[in-house]
Amino acid sequence: MAINWFPGHMNVTKKAIIERMKEIDVVIEMLDARLPGSSANPMLAELTGTRKKLKVLNKQDVADAERTTAWLAWYNAQPDTQAIALDASDTAPAQRLIKACRELAPNRGGMAKPLRVLICGIPNVGKSTLMNTLVGKKAAKTGDEAGITKIEQRINLANDFYLFDTPGMLWPKITIEQGGYNLAASGAVGRNAYDEEEVALELLARLKGPYAALLAARYKLDDVAGIPTLHDDVLLTEIGRKRGAVMSGGRVNLQKAAEIVLNDFRSAILGPITLETPEEFAQWAAVAEEAEAERQRKKAARLNKKGSGRRHDDDDIEQAD
Repeated sequence: MAINWFPGHMNVTKKAIIERMKEIDVVIEMLDARLPGSSANPMLAELTGTRKKLKVLNKQDVADAERTTAWLAWYNAQPDTQAIALDASDTAPAQRLIKACRELAPNRGGMAKPLRVLICGIPNVGKSTLMNTLVGKKAAKTGDEAGITKIEQRINLANDFYLFDTPGMLWPKITIEQGGYNLAASGAVGRNAYDEEEVALELLARLKGPYAALLAARYKLDDVAGIPTLHDDVLLTEIGRKRGAVMSGGRVNLQKAAEIVLNDFRSAILGPITLETPEEFAQWAAVAEEAEAERQRKKAARLNKKGSGRRHDDDDIEQAD
């Protein structure tokens, strides 16, 4: 699913990051531990350039621990990058990012050379909650809707540690299809940018294999072994029936059932879940890259054909003259 959702304040954020990057030493990118690849903004990689990077896999308490370990190894293998996992509401682990930033920029520190850190990420990934935890007060607004924070904020975590917060920012066009579904399922995308029933079906397609037992426990489904073989819309219908989303005549309200599934995932009621592995996301990205390359080839061919037609028209006019 290609998603285009880039409200005006996100473009302002992009410009602010470009300007702020002139003085930043370390960039913290907050990621959703349930979708560590899909929640990484490729545009931020371009904007932040060669700056040292700290990848924070937030919400580790509601993610699959085994898959979180795999993602940490994957990010830690990248140059000039460290990765840690934490739960933003837990005070002790939150302090770890200060230590990690100092390790990434050992030549910065002290009043003469304060460490300047930019924290960024997609909407609804938990940046505001983390910053409130770090300073021990309500320094930033929080909420479960995409786009709560809309202005840049600076917080001094120490006399020589300046942390600049930015609003959550997606990129103009999400081309990795499965990544788009995962982002929508997590609540990172505005509701007007996707169809909830479609997203819920894709979410169930991701869950019914590795997390069939969690689905069975939550929705009182009897045949756990048979869940992976169910068609997605059959599974959604059964969930709607179990949860009372039934209309007159016994028909299941699939829209209501979809809302139930999405809300249960976002609130972590289903249990610890991670929607993707590093290998899966790499495959999705490769497919998207090839599709984009093919689109560009076709576009170039159309332009060449159009240009050739104009040249022929010009030749005909010259011959007529």
